[in-house]
Amino acid sequence: MRRVCSCLAMLCLMIMTAQTVSAAEGKVIKALPQFLDAQGRSALSPSLFDRDAYQAYLRKHPAERMALRLAVQWKAGGVDWSRVKLRAELRGVLGNALHTVTLEMPVKKNGLFSNWTDFKIAGEDFQKFGELAAWRVSLWEGDKQLAAQQSFLWKGVGQAK
Repeated sequence: MRRVCSCLAMLCLMIMTAQTVSAAEGKVIKALPQFLDAQGRSALSPSLFDRDAYQAYLRKHPAERMALRLAVQWKAGGVDWSRVKLRAELRGVLGNALHTVTLEMPVKKNGLFSNWTDFKIAGEDFQKFGELAAWRVSLWEGDKQLAAQQSFLWKGVGQAK
C-alpha cells in the first residue's frame, strides 16, 4: 500500500512539473468594438443592457460619436513578458475607400485570470477612419503569434491598398 501511494505521489509531482514547464501559450478571449461619445463614455450607466442601448443610439447618431474603442480580453502564460504585445488591425470604410489601421502595444499581466487592453482611435484619426467594417486582434511574443481572433467579415472585406 505504501508503495502505491509513493508511486501516485511521484506521478502527480511529474504531471505538475510538466505543466509548469509548458511552452508559451495565449488566447484572445473577446474583442468588443464600442463607440465613445464626447465625454468618452461607451454607456450611460454600468448596466450591460444600458451599454447595448447606448451603443445602438450612437450607431444611429454618428454626429455624437467622438472615438472608437476596441476593448480586448486576453490571457497568456509561460511567456517572456518583456516581449509580449497585442496587435489590432481595423478596417474602415470612408466613402468608397477601404483602409486598414494597425495599432500595436506592449502588454503586461495585470489580472489574475485574464487581462483587458483598450485600443482607441480618436480625434482626426477617427474622422478619417469612417465606419468599422472588420477587425482582427492577435497576441504576440516577439515574432511568434500566440493567438488571434477576427470578426466574421475580416476575410470578406478585401485587403486595403
